[in-house]
Amino acid sequence: MEKFTLEILFHIIGIGSASGLIYKDNSLFIIGDNSGFLYEYNIESKNLQRHEIIENATENIAKSEKPDFEAITYFGDNLYVFGSGSTEKRNKMIQINTLEKEISTNDLAGLYGVMQSFGEIKPEDFNIEGAVYTGEEWYLFNRGNGKSAKNVLFTIQGKNLINEFNILSNNYKLPKIKGVRSSFTDAVILDDKIYFLSTAENTDSTYHDGEILGSFIGCIDTKTMKIDFTKKISDTHKFEGLTVYKNSADKIEFLLCEDSDTEVLETNIYKLTLNKKH
Repeated sequence: MEKFTLEILFHIIGIGSASGLIYKDNSLFIIGDNSGFLYEYNIESKNLQRHEIIENATENIAKSEKPDFEAITYFGDNLYVFGSGSTEKRNKMIQINTLEKEISTNDLAGLYGVMQSFGEIKPEDFNIEGAVYTGEEWYLFNRGNGKSAKNVLFTIQGKNLINEFNILSNNYKLPKIKGVRSSFTDAVILDDKIYFLSTAENTDSTYHDGEILGSFIGCIDTKTMKIDFTKKISDTHKFEGLTVYKNSADKIEFLLCEDSDTEVLETNIYKLTLNKKH
């Protein structure tokens, strides 16, 4: 998979700092890392709805207070939104049933603590930015943008994420740009392959932003847990959301969103087309 094209597909007014997205039933479900809303954008009607997923939700929550929703995944009729775990206020997982419109909140402080211990990640280097759920296994991605640069993929199995789970972990050395190691920012699963985004950001903090040097897409084989390929797709964008749009015999089309790290309530949704090798 060498050849790719990248283009802006939608421009949405009303969403800022998009950090994750899901394409489902001709709608986009989008989260922002400084927002208390789940956004639902209907592609056909261009209608944008906001769903409160925390109490007294607002946009542009102060950095010290925000739940820092950085990862979203789904299975069946349920969406799952994860806080990054990078501070004590960022340990929530919100489950949203899209049919019943029911919302439940789970505190993942216990799970995140075990993940830090198991993955040998210091609390200040812990930063969950991608999530995948297959119905049987959870894959959670630690973004290695802290001082220790630990890009870790956790595989979690068990009855729930609160008190009955088993954890496996794999560490990855992701490619560099200008000497800066890139780090996981999102992922999605398709046919036993995990496609991931990674961004090179010139910072050694999970809290403070740095200069954006570019982004990659890559692929991990879930059977071997080895990286199949990585490909640089931008020199300037901090892509933080990835979802499958269309999959055919000769190509995969993904939708991507980017975190602009500003308070402006506008977001671009990009289409990334990867040609399959034959």
